[in-house]
Amino acid sequence: MDRTLPSHAQRRNARRPWLIGGAVLAALVAGLVAVRSVLQPRVAAGQLLTAVVEVGDVEATLSAGGTVVPAREASIAAPIASTIRRVVRQVGDEVRAHEPILELDTEQAATALGKLRDEQARHHNRTAQLTLTLERAINDLRAQQAAQQARVGALQAALRDEQYLLNIGGTTAENVRQAELNLRVADLELRRLRDQTRTQHRAAAADQREVGFQLAAQTRDIVEHERRLRQATISADAPGVLTWVNDQLGATVAQGAELARVADLSAFRIRATIADSYADALHPGAPVIVRLGTSGPELRGRVSTVNPAVEKGAVTFYATLDDPRHAALRPQLRVDVFVVTSRQVRTPRVRNGPFYQGAREQPVYVVRPDGRAERRTARFGESNFDWVQITGGLRPGERVVVSETKSFTDAPELLITD
Repeated sequence: MDRTLPSHAQRRNARRPWLIGGAVLAALVAGLVAVRSVLQPRVAAGQLLTAVVEVGDVEATLSAGGTVVPAREASIAAPIASTIRRVVRQVGDEVRAHEPILELDTEQAATALGKLRDEQARHHNRTAQLTLTLERAINDLRAQQAAQQARVGALQAALRDEQYLLNIGGTTAENVRQAELNLRVADLELRRLRDQTRTQHRAAAADQREVGFQLAAQTRDIVEHERRLRQATISADAPGVLTWVNDQLGATVAQGAELARVADLSAFRIRATIADSYADALHPGAPVIVRLGTSGPELRGRVSTVNPAVEKGAVTFYATLDDPRHAALRPQLRVDVFVVTSRQVRTPRVRNGPFYQGAREQPVYVVRPDGRAERRTARFGESNFDWVQITGGLRPGERVVVSETKSFTDAPELLITD
């Protein structure tokens, strides 16, 4: 015969399935948490670089490679074709204005100058001969003109006599006509002589001008040769440091060939090259940032000139510095140059690092106070070597992982361990 269970036993039996189910559920949750904690990527804090999102300015820049060069460097060319006879100063020496640097052999140039002077003397002699010939020709024409003038006068008198005799019946009309014809012919000859005399004067003046032009040209050539001979001792026009010199004794140099360079090393500028794909962004006056090494100072300046020619896929430009006399500047020092194309003022920004791939939108890891880093999508704007502008997805004050994240880029969360 069955017995009725007490009420408390009945309640215990009723709760048993729930207790068993809760225990199983708790075990499952604990197991999932344990598995998740085991499978969740763990990264040591010492392996991560982080940066705090802050508010500041971001300048968009284009990277270029540059070299420090003197702000003023004079190239000295050979004034004559010659050979190097003596080198007075060496590279690195400080030179004063008009101080000799090297000497050229002047024998060949002096011989050429002597030939020019001889040629000029011959021209002077030919000029004197031409003057005498012209004077003789003009004098002959004047004498012929005077004789013809006298003949015309005599023919005029003869015509008057014939006309008088015709009136009194002492001659014939035929004689009068002959006298008139003779006078007209003499008049024509007189006019021809006068015209020839004027033409001879003009021709003489033209010949004298031509000779004068030749003499003036020869005089200029002689003066230029004399000047070049005086410059055969090569010197600097202004004080500076000798940065290069052709020190090959006996070497033949052509006129105009570079012999030396003298630079003013108290002030500098930047010569830089950039990919020709960025040539449209270059223009005189564009701001630049010059970084002197990884830990050196940053100098500001502006683009001064842009070479329009493209060489090996690169464009060369020069930049002047706001402080061209900075103590860290050295000739031929390699520097990083950043051409500023735009500027964002007081915008959220974060330090640039390996995490940034240049995309406008990409995932990043944001460090939480509990020691975990959650994956979040951030949007970026302008960037440069130091900063990346944030346009969405991150707030000022949040800490972001800026080191390489490719090894765990798909993990929704990271556990940061000590």
